[in-house]
Amino acid sequence: MKFKILLASVLVIAGCQTTKETTQVDTNQQNTVVEQPINTPVVTVAPVVPVAPIVKKPQPVVVKLTPQQQQDVWDRIAMQITTKIPNNKRVQYYRNWYLNNPRNLEIIAQRAQPFLYYITEQVEKRGMPLELALLPIVESSFDPHAYSNMAAAGLWQIIPDTGRRFGLKQNSWYDGRRDVVKSTAAALNLLEYLNKKFDGNWQQALAAYNTGEGRVFSAIRKNREAGKPTDYWALDLPKETSSYVPKLYAVADIIMHPKKYGFHIPPISNKPVIEVVKPGVQMDLAIAAEFAGISTRELKDLNPAYRRGVTAPNGLNHLLLPIKDVKRFKRELAQNRNASIITHHHRVKAGESLGLIAKRYHSSIIAIQKINKLKTTNIRIGQSLTIPTSPISLVNRQHRAAINVEAQHYVVQSGDSLWSIARQHKTSITKLKQLNRLSKNTILKKGQRLKLSTAAVTKITATKHKTIIYKVRRGDSLSVIAQRYDVSVAEIKKWNNLASSKYIKQGQQLKLVIDKRKVKA
Repeated sequence: MKFKILLASVLVIAGCQTTKETTQVDTNQQNTVVEQPINTPVVTVAPVVPVAPIVKKPQPVVVKLTPQQQQDVWDRIAMQITTKIPNNKRVQYYRNWYLNNPRNLEIIAQRAQPFLYYITEQVEKRGMPLELALLPIVESSFDPHAYSNMAAAGLWQIIPDTGRRFGLKQNSWYDGRRDVVKSTAAALNLLEYLNKKFDGNWQQALAAYNTGEGRVFSAIRKNREAGKPTDYWALDLPKETSSYVPKLYAVADIIMHPKKYGFHIPPISNKPVIEVVKPGVQMDLAIAAEFAGISTRELKDLNPAYRRGVTAPNGLNHLLLPIKDVKRFKRELAQNRNASIITHHHRVKAGESLGLIAKRYHSSIIAIQKINKLKTTNIRIGQSLTIPTSPISLVNRQHRAAINVEAQHYVVQSGDSLWSIARQHKTSITKLKQLNRLSKNTILKKGQRLKLSTAAVTKITATKHKTIIYKVRRGDSLSVIAQRYDVSVAEIKKWNNLASSKYIKQGQQLKLVIDKRKVKA
């Protein structure tokens, strides 16, 4: 009995220490189940740890600015240049020149500051290639006073005949070729016209802008007859014209890839900075500057079309002003609407009073006090006063006085004759021959410069002038110096025998005949 109990206990303990596998076998007893121990190791299952889902951080959305949303107008232009710039020797040469002379583009950027945004907008509106907004760099280095030895003037270097052809008025008061707004419209009209003439070929159109469509057509015809290519790069053109497009493309390439070339050009804000204002009356530029709160020099640089320091008496009296100063100008103009705004400089003599001076110049005591910032009517002998006078009075006085007027010239165009030139400029063939010392059988040549009239100088005018020696400064040009001393480029060339020279150098000495009152300018 004890043995049976012991045996049962052993079986129970063994069963507790082994993994049981139950199998059913064929025995004599039905439903008999035999448990067989299997030496299988115990597998420990690690507890299941929940895995946190991977959450991807949202990537910042990069908003691509449009050209018009750029901060720098250079970037606005660069983003829209789609013309393929060839990397040939001519383009490489001028690109290297600009890169090796960075000061050149720095000066140009300063001059372009007021005008580049406006020009860019005008090019965009017409759907023209955006590199055309850079054309004034090649033409005039963005100098609004620029004047060439071929009588081309302004930012776009338009010659007199082309200017008149495209609606730019030119007279002794006003030269539309120097009017930034008017000349930009005329230049773009001309470029569109040329582009159509050359069946959409902008390179040929640009060449024609520089040298004339007739010469380009002639070069194309010559190549075609010789079985040669007729693209711009293959044409036999004057040296200046052969360099014209490469210069523009070199500048465009640098503007498009400044980091690639390690070049920095001073930024220009991509927003309007100037506005056209129409006072409706003839104005002295000094008074207009006073009304706007800017210097006379700044106003003249924005409005170089006016030749006499006043707007024209025939309705051409619009002004380009900094946008930030327009409100002040309009306010001052409204407050002084009853006071004349053409000025004369008067030095007080013994026995004179403000009343007498005002009567003499058709002005008023209040107007004189305001312009000269006089708190009382007291004046002293020798005192210099700015007198606002009647526009009619000024016109009559200037017509009566002997004025040193720049001689007028005309550059001969294809198909011109002495008869057609005389008729166009209301003169005679005889006078043209006398002025230019032409013989009876003289044949005119394209590009020849003819004198149309002579300058008149009187002893009175001469006594008010003095000869000085001017030393050329860095960044100077003949047009800048001419504007500074109120003389003409033609006069500077005549005084210094510069007829055959196009450029001046820093340190060069020039003889100038200027108004004695401007010697210290």
